[in-house]
Amino acid sequence: MSNITKIGELDLIGTKKGKITVSNVSEPYGKDTEDIVSVGIALNGEDIQWKAHIPYDNIDGVIELLQKAKELKK
Repeated sequence: MSNITKIGELDLIGTKKGKITVSNVSEPYGKDTEDIVSVGIALNGEDIQWKAHIPYDNIDGVIELLQKAKELKK
């Protein structure tokens, strides 16, 4: 059974109450599966509408791509 531990949250810019929540999920896909990071978006600050599960080994690559997206938007 998976266990979710909240790491932190940010205000979602452009919304009145929206939040971005980052959590660790242990055993996300059943017994003995590797932990992942869950990034959730809640437009009302409570009910998550969108969620991404990212394996820890992919975090650096995702950060690089997010930085690239930010640079391209300038």
